[in-house]
Amino acid sequence: MATPQTSRQSSYSSISGKIRCVIQVDSVQRWMDDLRHMTEVECMCVLQSKPLGVDEDGPGELIVSVGEQVTRDNLQALLKRALVVSTELGKMFQRLEKRRWQRVHSTALRVSAHVRSLIQEYSTARSAPADMQKYEKSLLEKCMELNVITERCLHTEDEYFLKSMKEAIHEILTDVSDSFSHMIDMALANEIQILIRQIEDSDNVFAISTAISNLLSLTQDGPQLCSIIAKEGAVVALLKICRQDCFSSLYAHALRTLASICCVEDGISQLEEVDGILCLAEILTDGECAEATRAEAAAVMAQITSPHHSSTQHLASFLESMQDIVTALISLCASASCGEVFLLASAALANITFFDSMACEILLQLNAVPILLQACRDRQRVDTPYSKDQVVTILANLSVLEQCTADVLEEKGVEQLLVLLNEKPSSSSPSEGAACERVQQKAAVTLARLSRDPLVAQSAVQLRAVPRLIELCRSPAERNNSDSVLVACLRSCTTNQRLMRWSLFLQSYPLQIHHIKGKENLLADAVSCVTSCDVPACDH
Repeated sequence: MATPQTSRQSSYSSISGKIRCVIQVDSVQRWMDDLRHMTEVECMCVLQSKPLGVDEDGPGELIVSVGEQVTRDNLQALLKRALVVSTELGKMFQRLEKRRWQRVHSTALRVSAHVRSLIQEYSTARSAPADMQKYEKSLLEKCMELNVITERCLHTEDEYFLKSMKEAIHEILTDVSDSFSHMIDMALANEIQILIRQIEDSDNVFAISTAISNLLSLTQDGPQLCSIIAKEGAVVALLKICRQDCFSSLYAHALRTLASICCVEDGISQLEEVDGILCLAEILTDGECAEATRAEAAAVMAQITSPHHSSTQHLASFLESMQDIVTALISLCASASCGEVFLLASAALANITFFDSMACEILLQLNAVPILLQACRDRQRVDTPYSKDQVVTILANLSVLEQCTADVLEEKGVEQLLVLLNEKPSSSSPSEGAACERVQQKAAVTLARLSRDPLVAQSAVQLRAVPRLIELCRSPAERNNSDSVLVACLRSCTTNQRLMRWSLFLQSYPLQIHHIKGKENLLADAVSCVTSCDVPACDH
C-alpha cells in the first residue's frame, strides 16, 4: 500500500518527466521567439559604442573594408573546403583500389555532402557566373550517381560484378575530381577578378594595398593558382600601379606580388605583352626610387630570367634593355644597405650572365669583379651562403673571359675563392647545406677556369689551395657528401697541369670517384694528368 509520501514522489517523478520534455521544447521555442528582440538590443549597443563617421570619406572606407573582408573570407573558405574535398577524393581512390566497399560508400557520401555544402555557401555569399552554375549542377548529379553506384556494391559479393563496378566507380570518380577541380578554378577566378577590379578601379591606397596583399597570399598556394591569377589580368593591373606616381608607396608591394606571379610561364608572357620589362628597367634606373622598390624590381628580374623557365620568348625585349638593367643591378649591389637587397640584385645578375656573353662583357666593363669581391668581405651585404652562391655564380661565368683574370688577381680573388671553398653551413638546415655545396662547387669551377693563366695557378699553389682540394676529395663530410663538389674539385686539377704538381692527389680520388656513375672518363683523365706531369710533387 502506498503512503501519501510515496504517492507524491511517484506523481512528482511522472510530472517532472513531462515538465522536462515541455521545458526542452518550450525553451527552444522561447529562445527563437525572443531572439529578435535580443538581437535588436545588441545592435543598439554596438551602434552606440561604435559611432559612424560623419566625414565624406568615412562611409566609403567602411564599405570598402567590409567588401575586402568578404572577399578574403570567401577565398579562405573556398580554399579550405576545396582542400577537404580533394583529401576525401584521394582517400576514396585509395580505398577503391583496396576494395573496401563500405568505406568507399561512406567516403562518397562525405564528398557529396562537402560539395553540396561548398556550393550552397559560395552561392549564398556570391552570385556564381552562369558557366559555373552549369558545372555545379553537373557536379552534384555526378556525386549523386557516385552515391548510388557505391551503395550497390554493399549488397553483393559477386566478384565479377564488383570488378565491373570498380571500373565504373573509378571512371565516375575521375569525372567528379576533374569537374570539381574545374569548378574550383572558376570560383577562384571569379574571386580573383573581384580583387583585380579593386586594384584597377579604386583610388583608395589602403583598399588597393589590401587587395594586393590578398593576391600575394594566393600566390603562395602553388603555381596552378599563379597561372589563374596571371590569366585573369593581375600582371596588367599591378604594372598599372607601378606606372602611376600617386601610388609610389605601393610599388614595392606590387612588385613583390608580380615576382610571385612570374614563377609561371603565363605570368612572364603577360609581362612581355604589356612591356613590363621596360617598366622594370625604368624603375631600376630611377635613382629617386627607394632602394626597397628597386630591390623588388630586381627580384622580378631574377624570377623572369631564371634558368628553370623553358620559355625564352621574353628575351627579345630584355636584350634591348640589357645594358641599362645590368648597370642598374651592379650599382645596386655596390650600394646595397643590407643583405636582402644585395641578394636580390646579385641573383638577377647571376641569372642574366647565363643568357649571353654580352652580359658578362658589360659586367667586366663596369668593374663587377672588384665590386663583388669587396662585397664578399662585407658582412653587412654578404651574410649568408645564398648570397655567396650568387656571387660565385657570377664569377664562374665571368671567368670564361680572359679579361677577368687581371681583375681577380688585382683584388686578391684567388684568396677569396679559397675562403669560399671552406664554406660550411651554420645550421642543420637542408637548404643552407645545399647552398654551401653550390658555393664550394662553383668556387672550384671558377678556380679551374682561372688557372689557365700561369699567374693564377701559381697564386693558388702559394695560397695552399692544394691541401684544401685534397681534403674536399678525401673527406665526404667536408663537402657535405656531395658528389658534385668532388667532381668539381677533381676537374679543378685535371683541367690544368700546373695545378697537378702533387702526387698526393693520386691517393685522394680513386677511392672517392669509383661510385659515381658516368664519371669514369674523369677518373681516367685525372690519372693520365697526374702520371704525365713532369713537375716534382709539392712537399706538402
